[in-house]
Amino acid sequence: MMKGIKDVLTRRSSSDNSGEIKFGKPKNKTKALDTPSIQLHPTESPPPVDDKRSEKSKKRKKTEAILPNDQAQKLPTSPPPNTTAIKSTVTSSSIAKTIRQELIMKPNAMSKLKASITPKDTVLPVGKSPRRRKSSRFHIHDQLQQDLERYPHFKGKSENKGRRRKTFFLEVPVSQRQELFSRKLAQCTVLFDFTEPTAHIKSKEIKRQALQELTEYVAVTKNAVPDILYPKVIRMVSVNLFRTIPPPLNPLEEEELDEDEEDPVLESAWPHLQLVYEFFLRFVESPDFNVQLAKKYIDEQFILQVLDLFDSEDPRERDLLKTTLHRLYGKFLGHRAFIRKSINHIFYQYIYETDRFNGIAELLEILGRQGRKLHTCIINGFALPLKQEHKTFLFKALVPLHKPSGIASYYPQLVYCVVQFLEKDSGLTKEVVSQLLRLWPKTNSAKEVMFLNEMEEIIDITDSPTFSQMMAPFCQRLASSIGSTHFQVAERALLFWNNDYFLNLLHDHIQELLPILYPVLYENAKIHWNRTIHTLIYNALKLTMDMNGQLFDQCSKNYQLELQNREKHKSDRDRIWKKLEDMALDEKQPKN
Repeated sequence: MMKGIKDVLTRRSSSDNSGEIKFGKPKNKTKALDTPSIQLHPTESPPPVDDKRSEKSKKRKKTEAILPNDQAQKLPTSPPPNTTAIKSTVTSSSIAKTIRQELIMKPNAMSKLKASITPKDTVLPVGKSPRRRKSSRFHIHDQLQQDLERYPHFKGKSENKGRRRKTFFLEVPVSQRQELFSRKLAQCTVLFDFTEPTAHIKSKEIKRQALQELTEYVAVTKNAVPDILYPKVIRMVSVNLFRTIPPPLNPLEEEELDEDEEDPVLESAWPHLQLVYEFFLRFVESPDFNVQLAKKYIDEQFILQVLDLFDSEDPRERDLLKTTLHRLYGKFLGHRAFIRKSINHIFYQYIYETDRFNGIAELLEILGRQGRKLHTCIINGFALPLKQEHKTFLFKALVPLHKPSGIASYYPQLVYCVVQFLEKDSGLTKEVVSQLLRLWPKTNSAKEVMFLNEMEEIIDITDSPTFSQMMAPFCQRLASSIGSTHFQVAERALLFWNNDYFLNLLHDHIQELLPILYPVLYENAKIHWNRTIHTLIYNALKLTMDMNGQLFDQCSKNYQLELQNREKHKSDRDRIWKKLEDMALDEKQPKN
């Protein structure tokens, strides 16, 4: 038996003489792939096939089959021969047939295979925002993704599991906590690639627990971070947070204002990033935080890198960044002017260059809006009278932010900032309204509705003397919006008559404003196509008539005279043109 196996191992296949087998696509699907290398005459018979190997294999199988089960189990166990030798007993023609059956696929299956292999150009519909990658591009090398060692907890921690009480972390003496803190900081400096969920699972969990322990320790322990560890803390935060934010994959146009928002691309490394943000916030908010020492490490370059992170597409990160920057603005008085200047630069770049930045709303919220986590806002803290720097910020940054087409993403925060400026100094109202009227959208109806909303917010904080300075251009624009064929624009303009404060201002200046508003109200009451607009116009006409009926009648008479003058002017114009046409025809006729 061993001799037969040895012969099988040393014998060459009978098909070796045919040369290398090529698995090309055959013309006839039923024809074998391996053809003999010698051309045969049609009357000649093919050479006999060496069947010795097959006979021996059949004889060996027959011998094994007739053995009883108990004898087969008592056979001596010897190491099995090489599997490649056993597979070599199959002829090359049978292998070729098997491979050929796998290669011969149905047309639809082959087309699916080609479609999956052929690269395609992903074309998004017009108006869709470009999508980012699943995660930021951390500069992670395989050598740096080392396995971490679990260190003990700062204080004793145990957990009950069934009847046994298992202690995970032992009590660490106070004298050794600084060294343990430093080691855990070093552990948290190691970065991991979260694009591969199954890689370094244990080390990722160790780092997550270390970040949680550091955050809890800083929050509850007095003088938890000695001065000597400040550079290590800032280095750990910088290594984890500061990274390159990937650009959009498809440089398409900005999405329309009325388009449904897509789901944001979330950061895959968020389990670690969130804990790093929370640790840094606890570190800065701690009562024993040394601002003078931290200035050496939290410098202007650090601030710029924090501001760059506002371009992250993950809203969770932008929300924590908003709180972080506000804490830095409150702690570091020397960096306040630089932070405002850097925010202005981001706005300038967004308005005049890129037209893309994800964190505009969050930056505006830091400046003006009082959120749940922001106890104060920057604009509200400006001293009176306003400095020229703050006025420049209003007219060169906030007002031009009305230009981009993506205003819908930060419109509420922008309006809040503008209104807070005007509450600080009402003397700026006329200039702000003048610039807004200059930037008024002509073809974008959704944006025009936003402008009308903002104008109503501004009017609500404007006193009567200030309103008198800009009421004429404002009411002319309001009349133009009432006459818009877009019913939402006209409806929003007519809703001003539901504002009691606007009606009071209108009543105070009815002599100047009613002649501007009456013609458009009267015309659209007859010719506008929307019935809702008709109802709102009748309501506006009734309210204005109740304010001053005599003036209302006078405006009606003046409008009728204006209509008659229009008709007369039109008839005179038509008569003159008719006369010119007749004169031209007379000149063309030949003279007899």
